Amino acid sequence: MHVIVAGCGRVGSQLAQSLAVEGHDVVVIDRSESAFDRLGTTFNGITLQGFAFDEEILLEAGIGEADIFAAVTNYDNTNLMAAQIAASIYKVPHTIARLYNPDKEPTFRRLKINYICGTTMIAERVMKRILETGEQVHLDRPDLGVKVVEFRLSAKGAGMSVAELESPGQVRVVALLRDGIWAELYSELALEGGDRLVVSATAGGLAFLKDLIEPEAARGACCA
Repeated sequence: MHVIVAGCGRVGSQLAQSLAVEGHDVVVIDRSESAFDRLGTTFNGITLQGFAFDEEILLEAGIGEADIFAAVTNYDNTNLMAAQIAASIYKVPHTIARLYNPDKEPTFRRLKINYICGTTMIAERVMKRILETGEQVHLDRPDLGVKVVEFRLSAKGAGMSVAELESPGQVRVVALLRDGIWAELYSELALEGGDRLVVSATAGGLAFLKDLIEPEAARGACCA
């Protein structure tokens, strides 16, 4: 398939890498050239610097032949506009947009934009009982050697920065929910006990995280 990913943040870069590994033709668009550093040196797709709703950029990305268009930038309005252009003007068969602010869901629904609201999804997961280990697996890809897991950070991890959590090179923090708020991620961000984390990790990365995952039993029934 020919896939266009708009936005090369943590989500976009991981999505692009996974699709490329599976053999798909991937084009990544981002307004910041430095964002492409997240793709690493093994990424074999195409990168284009520019705005995801710019016609010249979209045409260069092959929007006319695209099977999938994923708008996963950090800006709701950009995602909405880009996904609408891809679906309405270029008739891309499958489009999806990432939505940060749940208050904008009615607009996305009204315009019939297929979307995923990370804030809503994670908030709902937090309310569900997780596994006895304190770890909830959202994606298991043995072929890639990676799992996407969600867990509550134990007191042992308090004070660590995002960079320190990722320091083994086998862990990547995808999202952080703190006090019901979808936090902005950056390397120096200090983690707190009780933070809800979603990470992608290798087997070695999961071993490193083992002592940092708060067991369900430690929280009691009120926190399940």
